Amino acid sequence: MQESGPAPAPAPAPAPTRVRASFQRFVHAQSTGGLFLLFCTIVALAWKNSAWGPSYDHLWELRLTVGLDGWSLSKSLHHWINDALMGLFFFVVGLEIKRNVVVGELSSPSKALVPFAAAIGGMVVPIAIYWLVASGSGNGRGWAIPMATDIAFALGILALLGPRIPIGLKVFLTALAIVDDIGGVLVIALFYAEKIAWTPLLIAAGLWITMIGSNSLGIRRPLPYFLLGTALWLCFLKSGVHPTVAGMLGALTIPVRTKINEKQFAEKCRQWLDHFELLGRSGAGALVNAEQRAVFKHIETLNAQAQSPLHRLEHSLHPWVSFGVMPIFALANAGLDLGGSSGENWVHPVSIGIAVGLAGGKFLGVFGATWLVVRSGLCKLPSGVGWNHIAGAAILAGVGFTMSLFISGLAFGSDAELVARAKSGILMGSIVSGLVGYAVLYRTSPLPPPESVAPAEPAAVGPNHGSPA
Repeated sequence: MQESGPAPAPAPAPAPTRVRASFQRFVHAQSTGGLFLLFCTIVALAWKNSAWGPSYDHLWELRLTVGLDGWSLSKSLHHWINDALMGLFFFVVGLEIKRNVVVGELSSPSKALVPFAAAIGGMVVPIAIYWLVASGSGNGRGWAIPMATDIAFALGILALLGPRIPIGLKVFLTALAIVDDIGGVLVIALFYAEKIAWTPLLIAAGLWITMIGSNSLGIRRPLPYFLLGTALWLCFLKSGVHPTVAGMLGALTIPVRTKINEKQFAEKCRQWLDHFELLGRSGAGALVNAEQRAVFKHIETLNAQAQSPLHRLEHSLHPWVSFGVMPIFALANAGLDLGGSSGENWVHPVSIGIAVGLAGGKFLGVFGATWLVVRSGLCKLPSGVGWNHIAGAAILAGVGFTMSLFISGLAFGSDAELVARAKSGILMGSIVSGLVGYAVLYRTSPLPPPESVAPAEPAAVGPNHGSPA
């Protein structure tokens, strides 16, 4: 009887499968974080409208000072959250954008056209509605508030629908929100800057060029980028341009390519493993054999070289942003006196303009722009996605919570009444969009047969490229 040899190692998953598996893990983290974000929003509202309401305002106005002898930076806790923690949020957003442009859903015109057109429509129409409703009252500075989509909340709602939702719709909504974020950052940088101080801005430009040069030179360790990025943030803080823009710019300099490709990784690992086996036959224990410990170090080095620094950073920072930065931001910014000004906050032109822009404008812009580019023959809907799915996603795009709250603070930061009215409009528009979008997708997206539900995908390795970018 012939003995069979050891089973051959399974072939590596094809690139599209690995990208899809990575995307599914990303969606899972976003959707879970969105549900936690909802919980923190409810806590903030309950806290602000309870007997302990004054302690809510007092907490966020506490001052925190960081510095050394002769130099210090003193800000309220609220400002540290909105200027520093949100800088980390925008850094992770920037990593997501770069990854999607290089290897994701925005990496080719054919992939990017539908979500790009949808995002542009979803920004332009809400802005127009806000101007029609609210600009006449002299509050036109809030025009950008209803243009944003909160991807964490939107994907959290999609998660509640489970297997009813095709993966193509999640990809579409994620790519749309990423283009939305690009638009939001450009708006913040160009239209919500204070008086510009050019010297810090020129220093910031030099630091950013240095970070780009570090990438080109093949520097892959995070410490140089962290130090330069911190200095970049400080320069933006002093320049008058909102410092969160530094987070986005810093992310764009992080290397996205791997140092060695998968074939090189497999070959070199196999050589070191063969060497490890030879060392093991000498009878020495692995825990006491210095040469075998050296093999471990070499394989760890190969593992780091086979992963993209961008992928590693995004993977490590995403939980901190989803379960730390964004919930803390919601706690600090979502507190709204629901009975403020005898209900005037809910019927003011600012709140109505924002609410209608989010709940109605987003749907009209996203659905209309998607319909135009698809009917023109320039592109097709994602596989498995129908017009009922696009309608539901277009409504969900009106959940603009995090970015909308952030922009409202920039637009009306010195006027507490207008900030409260903006928050009222954001809550109204986001709640309506979330509930109606969920109902539309639930009623029009039946559960697939059990046998059609795909099994979980295997874990993926980072992008397979050899040169820095």
